[in-house]
Amino acid sequence: MSQTITIDPVTRLEGHGKITIQLNGQGEVEDAHFHVTQVRGFEKFSEGRPYYEMPSLMARICGICPVSHLIASAKACEAIMSVRIPHTAAQLRRMLNLAQMVQSHALSFFYLSSPDLLLGMESDPAARHIFGVVAAKPELGRAGIALRRFGQHIIELLGDKRIHPGWVVPGGVTEPLAPAKRDEILAMLPEAYAGIALALTAYKQIAASFKPEIEVFGNFPSNYMGLINEDESVEFTDGALRMIDPKGNILEDGITATRFTEVIGEAVEPYSYTKFAYYKPLGYPEGSYRVGPLARLNIVKSMGTPQADTELAEFKQLAQGLVQSSFHYHHARLIEVLYGIEKIEQILTDPLILDKQVRATAGVNRLEGAGQAEAPRGTLNHHYKVDENGLITWANLVIATGQNNNAMNKGVLQAAKHYIKDGKFTEGILNRVEAVIRTFDPCLSCSTHAFGKMPLALTLLSEDGKLVDQVIR
Repeated sequence: MSQTITIDPVTRLEGHGKITIQLNGQGEVEDAHFHVTQVRGFEKFSEGRPYYEMPSLMARICGICPVSHLIASAKACEAIMSVRIPHTAAQLRRMLNLAQMVQSHALSFFYLSSPDLLLGMESDPAARHIFGVVAAKPELGRAGIALRRFGQHIIELLGDKRIHPGWVVPGGVTEPLAPAKRDEILAMLPEAYAGIALALTAYKQIAASFKPEIEVFGNFPSNYMGLINEDESVEFTDGALRMIDPKGNILEDGITATRFTEVIGEAVEPYSYTKFAYYKPLGYPEGSYRVGPLARLNIVKSMGTPQADTELAEFKQLAQGLVQSSFHYHHARLIEVLYGIEKIEQILTDPLILDKQVRATAGVNRLEGAGQAEAPRGTLNHHYKVDENGLITWANLVIATGQNNNAMNKGVLQAAKHYIKDGKFTEGILNRVEAVIRTFDPCLSCSTHAFGKMPLALTLLSEDGKLVDQVIR
């Protein structure tokens, strides 16, 4: 008799999801799926809103990476306005996005994944959390908390609040950087450098002990996509996208935000509210690809900062050719954190960083616009259409989680087949299957979309818990 193993909810994720594993009559894994079970519908209820409200609205999709949505949305609005933002505004946005990346990567590595890495996949689940890490590895725990505080405080200094800042607007930012704030950020850098150095050293010391997990945690050839500069260094805020194949060959280069929908399609599956993005010339699912830290480091030739470049060279020695195991997302995140700290320091030395000209103004000059940026988890594309009054008539968001969706499902299946034999499993085995998803660090709330006729069940219960009425669509 066949059997289904359900992990609900998947723990230590941003959002709500579950995993189902289907076993055949012999107890062998036949299939497995990662289900994103929530739906938000931001694209639909954006319709009718003025385009200039979109960045603030889109920031509220998610409290984990609101900055990334702010920037991608503002860039789409600037395409509608046909404006180029001032240099200083672009630099300040870049710093804000890097601070977002640092705090989000610190959250992912230390709060969500380090309990598995530092305490063990088989450790007591009652203590397998950030407080358990702080108790067992106090220096590392404090470093993780401090790195997240570093990123969040920069966001607060620039945008006046840590969550959903409204500082980024179509045309630039609302106010320039004050000298006192610049000096405060510079004073925070030594502690941040010390924290990421500690984390990288600790990770490298333990990584070899996870060789079995590295072999089966989403370890397969795939395509990769991410933003890249003209000098082939990593980029988070500007630049164009590059798509490479599993051997590192360039499939498509110079993918601008306006070309994105020409190149990338979105498929749907009945078991998830998150779409499945794919490279159109290869079709679905053959054209599926990965985004985020692992993809970015596979695509680029340099980071563009000295310490991060040294780490990147070492990272690329982890495999012959591209680094394919999704387990290495953890290592890639730490390298990107180091890059972010170095790049923030570079930006603060820009002689124009305190310039007062930080916003361009214009009205509706085009009826359509798209913007893209790298969120911590990968590429983010916002695409809007407006009427002559600047009201949104259509919106589409392509989120990193949707672009990693096929890879996450393949990774869950690969791990489940490896660990579950004869229908037997332990809590530690199921935790490893969950941990595959955590390597991608999906942010589920902003990735979900309404498509077709949504299934819906409304249940009315009396105060004593008895069923009064139910409507099912």
